[in-house]
Amino acid sequence: MNSKTYLVTGGAGFCGSALVRRLVQDGHHVRVLDNQSRGSARRLSDIKHDFEFVEADIRDAEVVQRATKGADCVCHLAFVNGTEFFYTKPELVLEVGVKGIVNVVDACLKHGVGELVLASSSEVYQCPPVIPTDERVPLSIPDPLNPRYSYAAGKIISEMMAINYGRTHFQRVVIFRPHNVYGPDMGWEHVVPQFVLRMRELCQEAANPIRFPIQGAGKETRSFVFIDDFIDGLMLVIEQGEHLSIYNIGTMEEITIEELARLVGEYFCRKVEIVPGAPTRGGTPRRCPDITLLAGLGYQPRYSLRDGLPIVAKWYDENAHKAPKSWTAEKG
Repeated sequence: MNSKTYLVTGGAGFCGSALVRRLVQDGHHVRVLDNQSRGSARRLSDIKHDFEFVEADIRDAEVVQRATKGADCVCHLAFVNGTEFFYTKPELVLEVGVKGIVNVVDACLKHGVGELVLASSSEVYQCPPVIPTDERVPLSIPDPLNPRYSYAAGKIISEMMAINYGRTHFQRVVIFRPHNVYGPDMGWEHVVPQFVLRMRELCQEAANPIRFPIQGAGKETRSFVFIDDFIDGLMLVIEQGEHLSIYNIGTMEEITIEELARLVGEYFCRKVEIVPGAPTRGGTPRRCPDITLLAGLGYQPRYSLRDGLPIVAKWYDENAHKAPKSWTAEKG
């Protein structure tokens, strides 16, 4: 494979930094644009001399234009992620999402960048009509008054911008939809780290089984993909994805939130008694991707949740002291 110059927006984030690491490993020239509001260049400190870093906001059109100059491909991952922020800062989520894709497209057009790889999300289809869910299901915003859908709306707009500009202005545009990527150092505002940290605190008690409160009844399902498998899939999309195509990246191992909590309990050698709570307004009862399309490019996940979860639990167990002070045991 020939060496290329990549601009990775959001390249200091969890998924972005893993992508940067793989691109550098494969011999590409990489430029990262990130304002470190949620990401951190610390994730890439061991290879900091192997890529360019531009600390800037994706909403700054002038900086995005400068960072894009000379790139062969832009991988646009910059976004405000984390369910907690969808509810508390919906206007910021939309501003970053909409201004971000507009600035990226404008910069690509100005500098003649031929390829655009866009990070979308499983959130774009909310409550899908079929499980496992393929890439052709209708996209939807069930309730515009629910702030949760700020994220989905921004991703839908981004997809439409990429596809429709891609028809005539790009040689290749591909979109990928991650499905619950998890791994060490993934952040603090997601279900896996929050379950681990809460379980860790509750383990200080003598009671066994541990009474573990959750949102909802625990029968809601998700499909989690380990970061290494996700990057393998993303590289296939970047290298082989067809123009104007969309690819799910995930696994077809569907698990209930109740089962997830019990697996976290296993890491701590504790049994868990689930205490159901009020469901999150706008949450999705089931989610599991159909990955047939990506499998056609050679994708085959290697990590089951039982394989990957202990790796992540160990990282958060050992780094619990780094959790933000605003984090509390009631979250999750």
